[in-house]
Amino acid sequence: MKHFLLLLALLPAAAGARVVPLDHIVAVVNDDVITATELDHRMTVIKRQLARRNARLPADDILRRQVLERMIQEQLQLQLARSIGIRVDDETLTTVLSRIARDSGMDLLQFRRALEADGLDFAEFRENVRNEIIIDRLRQQRVERRISVTEQEVKNQLARMERDRASQLEYRLAHILIALPEAATPEVVAETRRRAEKVLEKLRVGADFAATAAAVSDGQKALEGGDLGWRRAGQLPPAFASAVEKLAPGEVSGLIRSSSGFHILKLVDRRRGGKRHVVEQTLARHILIRTDAVTSDEQARSRLADLRRRILAGEDFGELARRYSQDKASAVEGGSLGWTEPGRLVPRFQQAMDALKPGQISEPFRTRYGWHIVQVMARRQQDLTEKMREREARMLVHRRKTEEAVRDWLRRLRDEAYVEVRLDE
Repeated sequence: MKHFLLLLALLPAAAGARVVPLDHIVAVVNDDVITATELDHRMTVIKRQLARRNARLPADDILRRQVLERMIQEQLQLQLARSIGIRVDDETLTTVLSRIARDSGMDLLQFRRALEADGLDFAEFRENVRNEIIIDRLRQQRVERRISVTEQEVKNQLARMERDRASQLEYRLAHILIALPEAATPEVVAETRRRAEKVLEKLRVGADFAATAAAVSDGQKALEGGDLGWRRAGQLPPAFASAVEKLAPGEVSGLIRSSSGFHILKLVDRRRGGKRHVVEQTLARHILIRTDAVTSDEQARSRLADLRRRILAGEDFGELARRYSQDKASAVEGGSLGWTEPGRLVPRFQQAMDALKPGQISEPFRTRYGWHIVQVMARRQQDLTEKMREREARMLVHRRKTEEAVRDWLRRLRDEAYVEVRLDE
């Protein structure tokens, strides 16, 4: 049958018959290919996403090259992930999809129906999520785990955040990157600068920033119109922060040079921030009984119900926790978990604990660790602003260094690969 179809394709078209072009290759990526059909489908998806954000679309041929470049980067990362054995099994994928559905206020079946009502194929969406997880794991392994943050970097970041806090300003930014290849020659740097200057000139005479970003930017947010979201000055590289301070909303910066290339920023908006982080902390203690081949769920629940009755009858919770709890770390402290803030404990445990008043003991309940009873001993309001700022500073430095490292890594990955683009054929 395959040979018969091929023979039909080779026969001259009958007089007056419409010739239907066969699918063709638009890019070769090492041993894989990207076809025109795949590219057209991705174009349709991207156009739909841009239309939902009311973004002005660049010309089709320009958007096509941008989308193809993103597909090439994805293909290179997925190839590398396969070669080093990174996989995502169906159980993990279903768990992630269920979490996405839950965040949207739906169960998985409702989420699937909502996607299909929007014209999206659920099987395709599922595989796209699988690929995103694979790429995320690859980047963690090859880039993020190698990023270290020194105490001095955290101190420097805190100082910048403190200066920024004086004004309490946050910036909504959009970004265009005209990238330089690694070890670029002076001639290549000069040519790249000329390209960046032409882009800047068009923006200054009224070209739409989002459409231009989608058309020419090499940044990771290009197809989102270059939107970086809200950032405080302390979250930005120093050169970016310095440029943004001088802009009014709607204005575009000059060229900003970095090791990655030439950047252009647009200040979309600014706002005043700087809230304090005050949370309610809970001091609680618990007793854990794990289930296994010997101890069933019913046996664990029954043992904890008996311990609860003994405590209510006057026995000491701490002493029983030391004798019976299978959470060894807290058992030696009489079951105490110390002061915890929301989000520190697994959701089911947090839910059971939040339902109690100080002094009350829960009924037995189950988490993934086993069966528990918990007693709330006290609650307090705690200002964690300084602690949160230090944590945020560390996270911001890590994210900034990661973004730079990922950009450089993707550039090397492409330079070392065999990539042949056939868009003009």
